[in-house]
Amino acid sequence: MAAMEIAAAVAELVAKHCTDVVMSPGSRNSPLAYALLARRDVTVHMRIDERSAAFTALGLARVQRRHVGVVMTSGTAVANAYPAVIEAHMSHTPIAVISADRPERLVGTGASQTIWQQGIFGRYAETQQVQSLDDVHAASFAASQVHINVALDTPLVPEQLPEPVGAPRRVGPGALAGSRGYADHGAVDVDLTRNTLVIAGDEAREVPGLEHVPTIAEPTAPTPFHQVHPLAARFFAQSEVAISHDGGDFAADTKPEQVIVVGHPTLHRDVMALLADPDIEVIGISRTGTFTGQPDKRGSRVNATGQPTDTWLKICEAAGDVGADTVRQALTEDEFGFTGLHVAAAVCDTLGVGDTLVLGSSNPVRDASFVGMPFDGVSTYAARGAAGIDGTVSQAVGVALATQALRPDEIRAPRTVALMGDLTFLHDANGLLIGPDEPRPGNLTIVVANDDGGGIFEALEPGADHLRGAFERVFGTPHGVDVEKLAEAYGADYRRADTLAELNEVLLELESQPNPITVVEAATTRATRRALAARLNR
Repeated sequence: MAAMEIAAAVAELVAKHCTDVVMSPGSRNSPLAYALLARRDVTVHMRIDERSAAFTALGLARVQRRHVGVVMTSGTAVANAYPAVIEAHMSHTPIAVISADRPERLVGTGASQTIWQQGIFGRYAETQQVQSLDDVHAASFAASQVHINVALDTPLVPEQLPEPVGAPRRVGPGALAGSRGYADHGAVDVDLTRNTLVIAGDEAREVPGLEHVPTIAEPTAPTPFHQVHPLAARFFAQSEVAISHDGGDFAADTKPEQVIVVGHPTLHRDVMALLADPDIEVIGISRTGTFTGQPDKRGSRVNATGQPTDTWLKICEAAGDVGADTVRQALTEDEFGFTGLHVAAAVCDTLGVGDTLVLGSSNPVRDASFVGMPFDGVSTYAARGAAGIDGTVSQAVGVALATQALRPDEIRAPRTVALMGDLTFLHDANGLLIGPDEPRPGNLTIVVANDDGGGIFEALEPGADHLRGAFERVFGTPHGVDVEKLAEAYGADYRRADTLAELNEVLLELESQPNPITVVEAATTRATRRALAARLNR
C-alpha cells in the first residue's frame, strides 16, 4: 500500500533524528501511528490533545537538545501545535511536527478535516510536503523547527500489524544526527578594566573570559561566580550611590561603563532599562540569530583583556547583598501575608543538587530570580522564548520524562519541581491527562501558587488605585476553581499549604517520599503584591 510505504519511510526518517515522538489519535495519521509503534528505537507518548502533545514534545526537547516529533491527524489538529512551534522557534529549541494530510486533490473541496496545511506555521517552520517516497528521501531535519506534511490516501490501515523494526537505545543529549548547530558572529574585544556588568538571560552560556565579571543572571542561565541580585539594577542606573558594606560607608560610582548581554534576558524592567541607557555601551553575545535589544557591538565570544577592579567588585557585591537582604527581610514581615514570593522561596530553598526546576512565566520565574536562582547543581527550564503561560504543565511533564530517561539507573526517579501560578496551571491542566499505558514521570511535584487570579497585574500599571474599578474583571480574573478536585479528576496526588511553614513541610516530605505526580496548592494572596513590590523597590 502506498500510504503504508510512505509512513514506514517517514518513521525511519524520524528515528534517525528523534528518540521520542508524542502522538495524538486520528484516522488520517493512522499509517504513521502503525509505522512508529513498530519502531523499537523510538519511544511513543500518546496524548489526546494535540496542543498538550506539542508542548510535551517541547519539554522533552528542552532537556534532550534534539528534535522530538509531534504527530497528528489532518485539519485543526495541526493548528493546535502552533503555540508550541512559536515557543520552540523563539527559544531555538528543536521540534519536528509530522502532520498527516488529505491528498492535494481534496484541499479546498470542503472535504472533512481538510484545511490548507502547507505553510500553516508561517515563518516559524517551513513546510516540507511529502506525497511520495522521493519526497521522504528529500525531507530534511536541518532546521531547528521542522514541519513535514504527509499527504496520505486510502487505504489507511495495513492488512496486519507491521513487524518490529530497530532496537532500543540510550542516547545522550543532542547526540543524534540533525542536532542544532550554532552561529558564529565572531569575537568582540572587551577591556574588563572598565566597569563591566554581565546580564545573562535564557539560552546564556558560560563565556570564556567573563568568568570573574559581576553578573545578573536569570534563573535559566548558568550560575555565575560573582552573582549580583537583580534588584541591584536600581543602583547601576545611578551615577553615584551611598553604600554601607562590611561596616563602612562609601559613595560609589555605580553606573557600569559597559554591559555585556549573554543570551536572552527578559525578566526585570530595571535590568532591561540598563540596555537603553545612552551612557552605557552594550555588547551582545549570542550563538543564534537573536540579539536582545540593540547592542552597540555583536559577537559570539569575547577577546577579554584586563580584570575587574577590586573597587568595582566591591560595589557589585555590596549592591547585590542589599538586594538579596531586602527580599529576605520582606519575607519575614507579617504585613504581606503568604504570597507567591514566599512560595518561590520555599520551592528554591528545598531544592537539592541533581534536582530539576521548571518555572512558569509571569510572577513565578521572577520570584525565583528574586530569591536566589540560579544556583549550581539544579537544571532550570522556563519558556522565555515567547514568554507565554501556555503549555507549562505539559512542558513540565516532558522535562520530567526526559530527565528520567537520561538517568534510568537511579534508585528512584530524579526529582522535578514545577512552580507556576494558578492561571498558568488552569491554562494547561489537560497536560495532566496521561493514559494508563503511557510513560509517566516518576517524581514530579507541581507547585501552584494560587492567588485566585492574575497576581502579576497587581504590581503593574493596571493595578494602580485609580484604575481598580476595572481591575478584577479584566486583569484579576478570579476563577474560584477547586484545585483539589481538578487534580483528583486527572489522577494526580494533592497536597495543600496555607502558610510558608506548611509548604516547607510538604515539600520536604515529598522530597523524602516522592509520588509520581503531586499537585501542591499553595493558597496565597495577591492583595499585598503591589505593596510588596513597592517594599522591594524602596
